[in-house]
Amino acid sequence: MSKEIILNFHPLIRDRWSDLEKLFGKNGACGGCWCMYWRLKRSQFLAQKGEGNRKALKEIVDSNQIPGILAYSGKEPVGWCSVAPREVFQTLERSRILKRVDDEPVWSVVCFFVAKPFRGKGVTVELLKAVLDHVRNKGGKIVEGYPNELGTKLPDAFVHTGLASAFCNAGFSEIARRSKSRPIMRCTLRK
Repeated sequence: MSKEIILNFHPLIRDRWSDLEKLFGKNGACGGCWCMYWRLKRSQFLAQKGEGNRKALKEIVDSNQIPGILAYSGKEPVGWCSVAPREVFQTLERSRILKRVDDEPVWSVVCFFVAKPFRGKGVTVELLKAVLDHVRNKGGKIVEGYPNELGTKLPDAFVHTGLASAFCNAGFSEIARRSKSRPIMRCTLRK
């Protein structure tokens, strides 16, 4: 993490919804996703892309669920990480490559979004550390992530699940791999 950037972290609650909208912009982070890709059946996700996905995420927040963590530089929202118990993410639950490793209850990190001026500065690693604290505070014991691991530089839109190196730097270890480029990484929390 760059020494000149000081970050603070907060769960996404109703009072912070406008900060997420500001961070995601009109396109909902990436092509109208609004971080709903992993939560819905593909047909539903595509049918409500854009405004429908925005409303769906807002409903989650309005119901007092916490779908993720926001990173701030001062008062400016600069990063996002989606995290919840694995069973919340329907697409993840149906995945052949990312299927469950065991029967342990886990929380899953499925998506990141970092404002362009803050990319490549360690924000993702710091978000992961904040996620570990959040999950520990919620009584969770295991956090998993499903990052990309490719030898070439990918466009930003293709690393929304994070990079394996960021997970390693935040204390995660690879526990399974069913695809050359998609490790399953896990961090077991200590009290």
